[in-house]
Amino acid sequence: MGTQRAYLDHNATAPARPAVAEAVARALLLPGNPSSIHAEGRAARVVLEAARAEVAALVHAKPAQVVFTSGGTEAANAVLSGALRRGGLPAPTRLLFSATEHPCVAAGHRFPAEACETLPVDGAGVLDLAHLEARLAALRDETVLISVHAANNETGVVQPLADIVALAKAHGAALVHSDAVQAMGKIAVDFVGLGLDALTLSGHKFAAPKGVGALVLAEGVSLEAPFVRGGGQEKRLRCGTEALPALAGMGEAARIAAASREAESLRLGALRDRIEAGVRAFAPDAVVFGAGAPRLPNTLSFAVPGLDAPAALIALDLAGVAVSSGSACSSGKVARSATLAAMGVPPALAAGALRVSLGWNTVEEDASRLLHALERVVTSLYERRGRAA
Repeated sequence: MGTQRAYLDHNATAPARPAVAEAVARALLLPGNPSSIHAEGRAARVVLEAARAEVAALVHAKPAQVVFTSGGTEAANAVLSGALRRGGLPAPTRLLFSATEHPCVAAGHRFPAEACETLPVDGAGVLDLAHLEARLAALRDETVLISVHAANNETGVVQPLADIVALAKAHGAALVHSDAVQAMGKIAVDFVGLGLDALTLSGHKFAAPKGVGALVLAEGVSLEAPFVRGGGQEKRLRCGTEALPALAGMGEAARIAAASREAESLRLGALRDRIEAGVRAFAPDAVVFGAGAPRLPNTLSFAVPGLDAPAALIALDLAGVAVSSGSACSSGKVARSATLAAMGVPPALAAGALRVSLGWNTVEEDASRLLHALERVVTSLYERRGRAA
């Protein structure tokens, strides 16, 4: 298989596409500030607004609804600051979020602890809609903000956003935000069609540069106050000179993601299924997390009983394969996955969880390298078990 490494950690960050790097390089040569009115500034503004239009098209929104940020975390923090408003509704007094949310939601809000509720998920990681409906009925006199991600970063489980929005609309005084970071470029996300109030995304998850993202707000929805104060950029909500080269790259990445999503979904889904079948073949006791729910086509999360994830990651890395044991935001920490805990996965099994996430540059040879290396790791585990028996 040669010396080429297999990078299978796209949910942590997707390598930038060559066309994206070229877009960044072109924008780096532009001398103007997008807020300046001279010719150089106007040229920079054209590039900025073209990027905004591409990001808007990716989520089926209007360019005017897109506010650029430094990434998904900043965007989610802004939405969950308590400043989100819709029409004449009072400010949200309570925040409801799923038990499998990314830390940018679970720990990134500014609601007091007594005003926050965690919504349970089932064993497959799907939100308990009956519980949400009951809680909304009990909170009928309050304005509620609901935050549920479009897809989980660890398991790839896709949430029923349309059903969640329908329950929120029936409640009346409820707003819905979705962290769609992992969904971008992998599944269709129709912001307007879903009826969401706010959506957040991060460029580097769909092969754009790191350090840029966006907040998308529905028409009639606003933030009461800026989340970065300063000179008035980004509708006076996120002030500071825009990171034009990185945003130009995100615009190009969004354009490619929109054009290639359907074909890539089929290709990566087939490759993911091949890897899953291969794992089950040499590790029949392997457990695939979220297997009973809709999942992102590029994501496989599993564990082999008795397998130690950190040791397996090191062995795979030495064999030229990069995968992860969960969220990159928690790397370096020896802690149980909050997502798997919410799904009721026993701690001993969760300790061996591995995540394989594929992307635009993943090929068949990468799958073969992974399966070959992983089979050796699992075989060694089974041999140790046999000696201990």
